Amino acid sequence: MTIPTGQSLYIGGQWTASTATDTIAVVNPATLEIIAHATAGSAQDAASAVSAARKAFDDWSQTPLAERIALLQRVSDGIKGHGDELAGLITAEMGCPIGFSRAAQIGLPLGDIHATLEVAKALDDKTIGRSLVQNDPVGVVAAITPWNFPLHQILAKIAPALVAGCTIVLKPSEVTPLDAALLAEIFHDAGAPAGVFNLIIGGREAGEALVSHPDIDMVSFTGSTRGGRAVAEIAGRGLKKVALELGGKSANIILDDADLEKAIPAALGQSFINSGQVCAALSRLIVPVRKRAEIEAIAIEAAKGWTLGDPADPATRLGPVANQTQQAGIRQAINGALSEGAQLLTGGAEQPTNFTGAYVSPTIFSGVDSRMTIAREETFGPVLSILTYADEAEAIRIANDSAYGLSGGVWSGDLDRAEAVARRMHTGQVILNGAGLDLAAPFGGVKQSGLGRENGRYGLEEYCSPKAITRPQA
Repeated sequence: MTIPTGQSLYIGGQWTASTATDTIAVVNPATLEIIAHATAGSAQDAASAVSAARKAFDDWSQTPLAERIALLQRVSDGIKGHGDELAGLITAEMGCPIGFSRAAQIGLPLGDIHATLEVAKALDDKTIGRSLVQNDPVGVVAAITPWNFPLHQILAKIAPALVAGCTIVLKPSEVTPLDAALLAEIFHDAGAPAGVFNLIIGGREAGEALVSHPDIDMVSFTGSTRGGRAVAEIAGRGLKKVALELGGKSANIILDDADLEKAIPAALGQSFINSGQVCAALSRLIVPVRKRAEIEAIAIEAAKGWTLGDPADPATRLGPVANQTQQAGIRQAINGALSEGAQLLTGGAEQPTNFTGAYVSPTIFSGVDSRMTIAREETFGPVLSILTYADEAEAIRIANDSAYGLSGGVWSGDLDRAEAVARRMHTGQVILNGAGLDLAAPFGGVKQSGLGRENGRYGLEEYCSPKAITRPQA
């Protein structure tokens, strides 16, 4: 299927033109060239999409679970079939190196679907006391997603929502609309009933119109903490359910028995991957003070492997950040850290030599303490801060001294010791010794990192409304 010229909204099972005339330039951050113009959808477009989703809800919510699962399986097949095209679009839109796009930007959304289908039986009725508990779908869901893992963040929301029996209005980031448009084609070709999946592309106006619409029952939002507060405030007026996956400033604790030659290079990866544009990036490295010099030397050497390059080149490990606005914010954070007395080990705020796009050099600071802005505010770029501790209790205190609580890490030669430290960290997940992402496990934050969980059974339950049907006592 090809999107008809000038029709870039997918509403009610068909491509349609926006009521707005404004467009949004989609810019390749590596070259700063405009690669497309996306519709700046209006409040009226949002209302049309919500109307289509509301109209489809009654039938979809009563569609047998097996048929809902089958749709997601066909969508998964469609993503696999368009994998190279989707990876190329994401690389062009936000600068992710093509190798990482093919592996993670496509592999993760496929994993989201798989993890959801693995726990679909969690929707089965349960008997509790004298009551039958039925998991009803929440209703019409507005999914508002970011640009850093565009397809993954979309499927982490809409896969469980659709399996639960909800209908969807998706508003992806205006930075990365092209992969979302191709996903709409995939849903269309997979035979999604009209109105079950709807796509609008736009900025703040479209997003606010969705969140405030009276026929939206739930808003699932991933983005900045500031954006999450705005979503929660607007949704709260209508007492809508919200799920918010927001910012982070996550800590990575290196215990004194850790294998430093393994842990430190891996810790750089936990901070620099996707150019540091990861909400769960472990951007605070908390290390034993007596091993600081050794760790700094290993970190400086390991950073040499994070070379900048053309994201379309399979050999590139670190591409540009998503846009020049993002680049400017990261530069400001780097300069702010220097002005507060942090020691620059490598990198810096200057435009990297021979690059004209939105590039930021991999940057490492040492001599950082928890009072510095670089240790307290999310940078969302390839910037790592090294903080020191005298004993294990202080390491945990530093890790928990944050307004955020999305992720964390612990490295130790003794996994039981690492787990004991992880249990004391106030955060939504903790990665031990660089363990890979587990999409069956819940993902989400505490404190200013949000509300609710994604992935697996916990993610599926976010889109359910348990109903008790109680019989009289015999």
